[in-house]
Amino acid sequence: MASATLNASVRNDRGTGSARKLRQTGKVPAVVYGHGRAPQSIALDTREVDRLLAQVSAASTVIELHVDGKPARTLIREIQRHPYKRHLVHIDFQELVAGEKVTVSVPLRFVGTADGVRNGGGILEETMHQVHLRLDPSAIPPHVDVDVTPLTIGHSFHVRDLQLPAGVAVLDEPNATICVVTAPKAATETPAAGTEAVPGTAEPELIRKAKAEGEEETK
Repeated sequence: MASATLNASVRNDRGTGSARKLRQTGKVPAVVYGHGRAPQSIALDTREVDRLLAQVSAASTVIELHVDGKPARTLIREIQRHPYKRHLVHIDFQELVAGEKVTVSVPLRFVGTADGVRNGGGILEETMHQVHLRLDPSAIPPHVDVDVTPLTIGHSFHVRDLQLPAGVAVLDEPNATICVVTAPKAATETPAAGTEAVPGTAEPELIRKAKAEGEEETK
């Protein structure tokens, strides 16, 4: 289980205006809520939060939040950023309760070199990069390993193939493809047996003027 610590202080002022003033002082407004407790408005140091978010996977890291010295184990449930300036606007924390399972998204880590890549020159295409799990907070893994070593060309790894500890439920579709090894591009473009390329019969390349951003294609 990945974990980290953040310090926070109780925030009594609410509203857009007070939140804006708070951000101008280098703080980010936040709220912590959970089963059996009323939502509590808090403030955190923006630089401290930015440093932490650059080092951990926010969706699957248990944050020990010290609010005016009182600890609470939490998960980050939402991070709001300015649409183009990208600075932090607001954060939602969920307090964890002992014995109460939570739903988290955990990153996938691809391990090994696929047989089809090593021996056949194939390409490993990753179609999923995270998986959604329901489990006890104490069992949250920092990542889930996907061993691609046995995969040959044309073979896939699915959600149902994941090896997870007992008590961990996968919420994604079991038949969803996580990754697949495809044939080399040159092989897929080779003409079928018995056919020959006829000089001068290739279709001309269609070149279109790049569309301006927001411009719709006309038919």
